[in-house]
Amino acid sequence: MISPDEQSTIDMIRQSAGSIASRKDLRRVRAQRFSAPGFDNTVWHEICDAGWVAIRVPEDKGGAGLGMLPFCALIEELGAGLVPEPLIPAVFAGSFLRGDALEQQITGRQLILPAWQDSRDALSITSPLKISDGKLWATKQYVGQAEGADALLVVGEGQAAIVPAKAKGVEIVTLGAQDGTFTARVSFSGVEVQLFDVDPAPALAEAALATSAYLLGIMDAALELTVDYLKTRIQFGKVIGTFQALQHMAVDARLELELTRASVEDAALRWDHEGATHSTYAAISRAKVRAALAALKVTRDAVQMHGGIGFTDEHDIGLYLRKAIVTASQFGSAKAHKLAFAQLKPARAEI
Repeated sequence: MISPDEQSTIDMIRQSAGSIASRKDLRRVRAQRFSAPGFDNTVWHEICDAGWVAIRVPEDKGGAGLGMLPFCALIEELGAGLVPEPLIPAVFAGSFLRGDALEQQITGRQLILPAWQDSRDALSITSPLKISDGKLWATKQYVGQAEGADALLVVGEGQAAIVPAKAKGVEIVTLGAQDGTFTARVSFSGVEVQLFDVDPAPALAEAALATSAYLLGIMDAALELTVDYLKTRIQFGKVIGTFQALQHMAVDARLELELTRASVEDAALRWDHEGATHSTYAAISRAKVRAALAALKVTRDAVQMHGGIGFTDEHDIGLYLRKAIVTASQFGSAKAHKLAFAQLKPARAEI
């Protein structure tokens, strides 16, 4: 149950997000597509100035010290506006930083992004970093918006290192994603590093839950746009929202949306009140599975309900489907989280 104080904080955060995340005007989002690094540095500094990168950082370390519930509310609004700036990866990286590196990250003086994946379905980090004579030899896959990073946080099993993006021995091969953002394969060949110990599991879980909230925002905005269209589009002399088949599809989409919201909020509340336990990890995996599958279904149905115009790139509804396709597998695919959930909960537990 969300307390009145928590609800008040959530409401304020949602309002503050409106200055950057607009679900009504996606011209900025369109302008950033297919142009590396895929986000606007000016907007990124606005995000830092708003204190969003520091939202999960404890107060004694210069942050806001807020819980996952308000963080998820913020991310949901960013998802509704298809905001491309890498807040979730930056917060993920920030959870490992200390001292001056953390201060620079939360103030926007530098952007450190994580390089942690060895494979697409990666859900945890099980491979140690390969170090020889104090030098790093590694290749990390699917490093989001790496071209915009000042440094990369390379994470292995129990260890991490901060590497300047332009350091000798760093090679970034950029690959375009379907939503117009960019990912990269990053190779580290004999790069001198200083390792420090980390436990990546809690940070990965929080990033997976935040990604679920982003998917929830995508669904919410896509459905809102679709319902508005159903109320105004006239075909055969009637408003198409009166057609029973489309009404049923819209109701199904609303059910998917509300079930996902309940799952995300439940996982966030559990995490805030219970911490990192087997049951909270299971709740996060459940939320990620539901959000990934529901977002794909809702956005596909939304395109279908728009008819032919929904399949054109000029119409905004397609942007939500493209973003859902790319986001659904980030920080663990539905398949990976299903397997994790099965291992964490009794056999009869249901997603």
